[in-house]
Amino acid sequence: MKKIAIITSGGDSPGMNSAIRSVVRTAIYHELECYGFYRGFQGIIENDYKKLEIRSVSKILGLGGTLLKSARSLDFHDSEIRKIAYQNLKNLSIDALVVIGGNGSLTGASIFSNQFDIPVVGIPASIDNDVYGTDHSIGFHTSLDTIVDSVDKIRDTARSHNRLFFVEVMGRDSGNLALHASVASGACFVIIPEKEFTIDGLAKRLEEGSKLDKTSSVVLVAEGNSYGPSYKIASDLSDVYSKYETKVTILGHLQRGGSPSSIDRILASRLGKAAIDVLIGGESNKMVGIIKNEIVINNIDTVVENHNPIDESLYYLNEIISR
Repeated sequence: MKKIAIITSGGDSPGMNSAIRSVVRTAIYHELECYGFYRGFQGIIENDYKKLEIRSVSKILGLGGTLLKSARSLDFHDSEIRKIAYQNLKNLSIDALVVIGGNGSLTGASIFSNQFDIPVVGIPASIDNDVYGTDHSIGFHTSLDTIVDSVDKIRDTARSHNRLFFVEVMGRDSGNLALHASVASGACFVIIPEKEFTIDGLAKRLEEGSKLDKTSSVVLVAEGNSYGPSYKIASDLSDVYSKYETKVTILGHLQRGGSPSSIDRILASRLGKAAIDVLIGGESNKMVGIIKNEIVINNIDTVVENHNPIDESLYYLNEIISR
């Protein structure tokens, strides 16, 4: 193996640049050439790339976003177009591909590797922390810190006006981000896809708090909950419970931005090195992850067929201490 390619794909997450830096510098340490393709799989299709040297990745450790940019490539779903991508890699004599991204990106990596027998290694990067086979995905901790900091500020105005704030966070299919943010910020209630939610249940919790002299509250809402958007929840609650003035804040893409936390920088650096170690060891169609602070290697097929569940003990803890 002499040359590798690297892409960042899907939704961006803080720490992707840290991972790029680690992959590139570890590759060069082992005398491998490294080529970065822009905008994920789309960049491979369009042959949009740059050779990456040690200085190419200087001063990016603490930068949010991704140096290589990112995209969700609909073209890559087409088998014939994937052949174009494969030929572009072969024309450059690329021997392996490192894919940094979430479930969708890892699925694409697995399909590509199986179709053309090209060695592929995935690095999990997702603020939702929903990738199976790792305790933490790159970007999760930074996004969590952003949410908690935002909720702390929102709580100030909630206290000042006896208000109930619904704070909607990302999590289309997973409540991991909302649940962890709820515990860390002291929210009185969390609404997530994995748990059944009723307006009456929320009203009951708010009334319990009122009886305990609680004059303001914050509810964390994962965007992918089964009930509906935060505005609908707030409106429906007003029909049955009116003790609070109700407000809604949707944090949106604020959660994806910002300088990665020290935890995400270290995680990304460890996983970047591990990805090159896997390729040098002759393995393919793998994803590197971290479980109990130890590097683990997973089959990508197993990863994409499963889902990282919420921590039930954390959900139970939140029910106890959020009153």
